[in-house]
Amino acid sequence: MTAQTKKYNAPVAKTGAKPPYPFRLFWALVLLLGNFVVAAFYFHIIE
Repeated sequence: MTAQTKKYNAPVAKTGAKPPYPFRLFWALVLLLGNFVVAAFYFHIIE
């Protein structure tokens, strides 16, 4: 194994930054809410 191969063998970059889970969660909830609104229109719950 060469030094260059070993350098790029890590599964994730070790930058110390936190993953953007709150950002992803916010958009997942927005899309889920939109999905429920479309379903409510489809089933004539709201008109």
